[in-house]
Amino acid sequence: MSRRCEICGKGQVRGNHILRRGQAKKTGGIGQHVTAVTPRIFKPNVQVVHAVVDGVRRRVKACANCIKSGRVVRKSPRVLQAA
Repeated sequence: MSRRCEICGKGQVRGNHILRRGQAKKTGGIGQHVTAVTPRIFKPNVQVVHAVVDGVRRRVKACANCIKSGRVVRKSPRVLQAA
């Protein structure tokens, strides 16, 4: 199961987890120092939802951002039959 949004195409992104020690200069310390850099993966919040696509209700993998913004139309099958 690929972790990719079918609406906007958002997928996994590689990045780094940076470990730091020391107190920041603005809080009275001598500054922070990087002690380790570890690779990591940022995963999108992909949900499987029932959405209306071309008038047919089907399962779609969509990220939470697309669901919240209204790019995914979620309707019940009863509403489709009445229309």
